[in-house]
Amino acid sequence: MGTTKHPGPQKLPARPDPKLWVSAVPFGLGKLKPKHIRDTMKTLWQNRDNLPYAARILTQGACDGCALGVSGLYDQTLAGPHICTTRLNVLRLNTMPAIKPNRLHADIEELRKLSSAELRELGRIPYPLIRRPGDRSFSRLSWGEALDKIAAKFRELPPEQTAFYLTARGITNESYYAAAKVARFLGTNHIDNASRICHSPSKTALKRSLGIGASSCSYRDWIGTDVLVFWGSVAANNQPVSTKYMYAAKRKGTKIIVINPYREPAMDGYWIPSIAESALFGTKLADDFYPVNIGGDIALMHGVMKTWFEMEQERPGSAIDHDFVWEHANGFEQLRDKVNAQHWGELESSSGLSRVRIKELAELLAGAKSAVFVWSMGLTQHRHATDNISQVVNLALLRGFIGREHCGVMPIRGHSGVQSAGEMGAEPSSLPGGDFNEDNLERLEQLWGFPVPRWQGDIVGVSLENTRLPITHPRKLKLYYLSGGNFLETMPDPQFVRESLEALEVRVHQDIILNTSTLLDAKEAVIILPAMTRYEQPGGGTSTSTERMVYFSPEIEGPRIPEARAEWQIYSDLAARVKPQLKDLVAFADSQAIRDEIARVAPEYDGIQHLKQKGEVFQRGGAWLCEGGVCPTPDGKGRLIPVDVPKRGASLAGEFYVTTRRGKQFNSMIYGEKDSFNGAIRAAVLLNPEDAHTYSISEGEAIVLHNSHGTLHGKAHFADIALGNLAVNFPEGNVLFPMGVYESTAGIPEFNIAVALEKAEYFLQRKDKSYNKKGSLE
Repeated sequence: MGTTKHPGPQKLPARPDPKLWVSAVPFGLGKLKPKHIRDTMKTLWQNRDNLPYAARILTQGACDGCALGVSGLYDQTLAGPHICTTRLNVLRLNTMPAIKPNRLHADIEELRKLSSAELRELGRIPYPLIRRPGDRSFSRLSWGEALDKIAAKFRELPPEQTAFYLTARGITNESYYAAAKVARFLGTNHIDNASRICHSPSKTALKRSLGIGASSCSYRDWIGTDVLVFWGSVAANNQPVSTKYMYAAKRKGTKIIVINPYREPAMDGYWIPSIAESALFGTKLADDFYPVNIGGDIALMHGVMKTWFEMEQERPGSAIDHDFVWEHANGFEQLRDKVNAQHWGELESSSGLSRVRIKELAELLAGAKSAVFVWSMGLTQHRHATDNISQVVNLALLRGFIGREHCGVMPIRGHSGVQSAGEMGAEPSSLPGGDFNEDNLERLEQLWGFPVPRWQGDIVGVSLENTRLPITHPRKLKLYYLSGGNFLETMPDPQFVRESLEALEVRVHQDIILNTSTLLDAKEAVIILPAMTRYEQPGGGTSTSTERMVYFSPEIEGPRIPEARAEWQIYSDLAARVKPQLKDLVAFADSQAIRDEIARVAPEYDGIQHLKQKGEVFQRGGAWLCEGGVCPTPDGKGRLIPVDVPKRGASLAGEFYVTTRRGKQFNSMIYGEKDSFNGAIRAAVLLNPEDAHTYSISEGEAIVLHNSHGTLHGKAHFADIALGNLAVNFPEGNVLFPMGVYESTAGIPEFNIAVALEKAEYFLQRKDKSYNKKGSLE
C-alpha cells in the first residue's frame, strides 16, 4: 500500500473571507437553519444528571457518531476543537441511567405503544431479560441463565440455522473481531453487519477496480484539491464536522460540486459552530449542483466520459491522462468503445441533465489537476450500485486522480467504526485479514486452531428471508443473535421483516437500549442482553474511520450499569458455554489481548497492538492507497470497467421515481419531527413545484404514494428536486420497497423504486374500487 505518512492536522486561515458568507446578518437570523446553540443547551439539559461524565466522554473518547474519526475534540485533519450536533445527539445514550423496573416490566402492549425514540428515552437495559410466548412482560434472568439458554440452542441447531448480525452502534474493532471469530468457532458463516445496508457496493467496486476496500485518500486531501465532488452524499447533514473540511477547502480555492436529485440546503450553505466567521455569517459550500435523476448517475458519468473522448479526438491529451492510463490501468479500449456506443439522447433522458450541462462538468474535471470523489448511499443503495461506483473509479483513473496528494475516491462512512466491520471478518464474504478464499481459510485455521466452515454464508436480507423457509429446510434460520440494530426501521418492507423476526425460534438482542424490534414475539424466547458502550469497555477499544485512521478510545471513568458487559466478553463467554472443551481457543484475557491477536491475524492492522492511550492513532495503509498509481492487484494496475446504462423504473404517466433521505436523525435514530434545513416534517414528500402544478397539488396537501409493494400517506413539500423524482424520509418510506431485491454483486437492498402519486382525496375515494396504475377507473 502507500508509504507516505499522513502529515497531521493543519491550521485554518486566521482572516475571514466575506466572499464565502451566506448572509451578512449575524447567526443567520430569520433563515431556516439548525439552532446549534439551542441544541447544545438541550444536550446539556438532557445530561444534567451526569455532566462530568458527559464532558469526559466528549474530551477523552473517540467519537461514536459518524466515521470522521474525532478523538476527544481533535482529529488528524484540522487543528482546533471539533464538536457537532450528531455527536451531541447520541451522547445521552452513554450517560443515561437504567430503565426503571416499573417501565421495563410493564405489559408488553404498553411498551409497544412507544416509538423507538420514546423507548430510547426510557434508559439503558439494566440486566438480562427473557420473554416467552404468552408472557405479558419481560422477566429477569441472571447472566448464567441467559447464556446457558442461548448456548443450549446453539448446540441444538445445525450451524446453518444460526446467524449473527452487528450494527454500527459504537461497536469497537475488538467486538467485531470477537464476533467474527466466535461465529466461525460455532460453525456458522451467517454473520453480517450494518455496512451491508450502506456501503457493501463501495467495497465490492473498489476491490474489483483498484484492489482496495476503503477510501484511497484522506480528508486532508479535500483541502487544496481543485475539485471536490459529492456524489449522492449529503455530508453536511450526516457528517457535520466535515463542513469544517469543506470550509478549509474553499479557503484554498477548491470548487465543490454536488450531484444529487435534491438540492440539499445544508450543502448550499452551512453555519459551522466551531469557526467564528462561519458561525456568524455562514459559509457557502457548493459551487454548483447537478440535479441528476434517481438512478441516472451512470448515464451522467458516461456522458462525462463520452465528452472526454470527443475532446480527445479534437485535441489529444485534453481530457485523458494517457501516461497514467498506459502505466496504471487496463481496459481502456473496451471502456471507450462501450461509452462511444451510447447515444446522447439516452444519456440525457436517463440522467435528467442536458448535454450542455454534462459537458460543463466534463470540462471542469478535464481542466482540473486534482480531484477527490466522495459518495454515499445516493450511489450505493441501488440494484446497480457496484456499477455506479466502478464508473466513479473510471473517472478517477482516466484523469490520474489516484494515489497522490489531493486526489482519490472516498466512500464516506456514516457511523463510527463501521469501516472495520468487514475488515474484522464480521460479514459472510470476508474474514479477518482478507477475503473468503481457501488461502485465507487455511491461514486462519493455523492461527485460530479450529476448522473454519467453507460454505458461503448469507447476507442479512437473505437471512431474514430464510426464517420463512419450511421447517425442514436445512437453511431455515431459527436462531438470530443481534448486536444492536432494528431491521423494522432499516430494511425494506417492514411487515415482511416483522413476520420474519417473529418466525424465529429464539432471537437474542445484545444492546444498550430497547427498540421496536426487541418487543416482537418469537416462537420460543426473546432474550435481551445488556451491553456496555465503547466508553465502558474495560481496557478501552479502537475504531476505524472513513480515512482508515485507527483510533484508541480509553475506558472512561463514570457511572455504570452494573450488569452490562463488554460485547467481546459476551461473545467469548457464550462460545465457551457452547463448546467448553475448546473454550481456551476463544478466550481473551482482556481487550489488549484482542488487539494483539488482530495484529497477527489481520496484517494490515499491524500497529493496533500499540494503541493504549487516549488520542493514539495510526493510519492503516498510509496517506494514499494505490500510491503512485500502483494498485494491490495481481498486475499492479487498476481496472477500467465498462457497464451498460441501467433502465430507470418510472415510465408510465403519473409515475415517479422515489428515494429516501435523512432528516433530523442519525441513521434510523430520529431526533426531531421537523428538518432543521428545509422545514419538512417526517411525513413530507419532497416534490418539484412543476410536477405539483401538473397534478394540481398544493403545498402541504395530503398525497399518497403507492405501488404493488406498499402505500405511503404523506404531505406535499415543494423542493428543488429533479423533475419526476421524489424523496421521502427514511425509515418512513421503507414501506414502498420490497424485500428480496438486491444488488447482484454486493447484495445491498434496493431503496429506489417507481411509485404512483395521487391526491389523498382521490385515492381514499377509490381505494375500494379497481383502478389501474395511471389512476383511472377501469
